[in-house]
Amino acid sequence: MSKPDKPYRKHAVAGHTLSPETQMMSYGYDPKLSEMSIKPPIFLTSTFAFETAEAGASFFRVALGQAEEGDPESAGLMYSRFNNPNMEVLEDRLALYDAAEEAAVFSSGMAAISTTLMALAHSGSVILQSTPLYGGTESLLRKFLPNYGIKTVDFFAAASEAEIREAAESAMALGPVSVIYTETPTNPTNDLVDLAACNRIADMIAEMQGKRPWIVVDNTFLGPVGQAPLKLGADVLVYSLTKYVGGHSDLIAGSALGASEPMALVRGLRGYLGTNLDPHTCWMLLRSLETVKIRMDAAALGAEKVAAFLRDHPKVKRVRYLGFLGEGNRDAEVFKTQCISAGSTFAFDLADEASAFRMLNALQVMKLAVSLGGTETLICHPGSTTHRGVDPELRKRQGFSEGLVRISVGIENPDDLIADLAQALDKA
Repeated sequence: MSKPDKPYRKHAVAGHTLSPETQMMSYGYDPKLSEMSIKPPIFLTSTFAFETAEAGASFFRVALGQAEEGDPESAGLMYSRFNNPNMEVLEDRLALYDAAEEAAVFSSGMAAISTTLMALAHSGSVILQSTPLYGGTESLLRKFLPNYGIKTVDFFAAASEAEIREAAESAMALGPVSVIYTETPTNPTNDLVDLAACNRIADMIAEMQGKRPWIVVDNTFLGPVGQAPLKLGADVLVYSLTKYVGGHSDLIAGSALGASEPMALVRGLRGYLGTNLDPHTCWMLLRSLETVKIRMDAAALGAEKVAAFLRDHPKVKRVRYLGFLGEGNRDAEVFKTQCISAGSTFAFDLADEASAFRMLNALQVMKLAVSLGGTETLICHPGSTTHRGVDPELRKRQGFSEGLVRISVGIENPDDLIADLAQALDKA
């Protein structure tokens, strides 16, 4: 864990280890520093005064990786592009659920993803990526990063270890593999990437090219409550905090967290690019972190009921819900190994796009909108919205159907959601 040296960074009481949901209420914040306010105030300032010129110089040396003997371990408050009290408390708490050494927050999920990939990959290197990914990430990897000399080679999320190995060999033929990037479960098809296999592939690449690629996992769909990829060998996790962690559809934010070595590179590039998060949104996320577990648990219970209804409906061709994987197949084994929960976001397929649009237009309780992880149920047609920028042929290769609909079940009464779906499907 990061920064365990202060009394307000307690991990245990009288030998009893505190759970993350308890630490969300107070970890990293000392009321004595803020007029005894129970909640951190919002620090709306661009810059911070130094006690001495020497202290300011030492902070900047530490921040720029030029620390000298006698300098503090971490930079003190300097300028809100680098650090801010709200940002620091938020990063401390974000690291707890995933047992990360460091965390950094960003102005959006895509800011976190792009800054992380640009910090860990370099011109001439290759990113080995799973597919499908969130549409913005897919476009970043396939359309933008090649302009900077970074190539990509993909493998399907549900690929076997032998297939991932084959993709890795193709990637190494193009240049050194710097990053293995995955999203699991996938958005929106809910395929699972075998993270243990990715870990073994990274070891193989290290033997062949002399340097181990960083394993970066987008953990937005199930994390931080339903999946912990750092415990399975991942180096860095990225999140759209807009989704489950924010949880109220009222903010845009992202994060990267993981081991200190790669996070030093990510944090350094964030300072140069200015992709940091503002203090007010940090404060809002601190509010949301206090309830993230109970919200995600409640939504997952509701999703199980909604998915069961859809599975039995004659107009629904397929339900892509992780709780329906059965036993004895590759996906079921991966789910059992690396997932704690089936989550509350999944997809289902109707006959075609026209049927999907008729159903979506008839809904009266659910919100027809992109995004996911809010307290309200959100539903959309990804092929025409979130993944519109992905080449249509690639979407077909990734397993999209014309009638694929994504639903993110919120914390409403699931019986009400089922009633809404029932009347809307009548019009499909």
